Amino acid sequence: MRRANEPSTGQQIGMSVALLVLDFMLIAWSVYGVGMAGWADSYGSDGVAPSSVSQAASQAWWLLGGGAVLTGGGLLALGWRIPGIVQLVVLGGGMMLVSSLAAG
Repeated sequence: MRRANEPSTGQQIGMSVALLVLDFMLIAWSVYGVGMAGWADSYGSDGVAPSSVSQAASQAWWLLGGGAVLTGGGLLALGWRIPGIVQLVVLGGGMMLVSSLAAG
């Protein structure tokens, strides 16, 4: 039997869709930042200065990872299972995307 104070499945799916739009905007912004850092390094590269791509990727990685833990974990703790899992999966996938961009 379901507890009376749990959110309905429709509410959870609606919250997931709303957060998904924000997640994709955050991931796109992170990918753009890492890409621009890579472009700037290749444009003015003299081979002496350290790469700013690793710094941009590290910042994006922490931003996405922190977002996944805080929002996903918080939603799971509140009993919103569907949006919590979506947050963990989508932002975790964004972390992998950013780290693969920095490695390649």
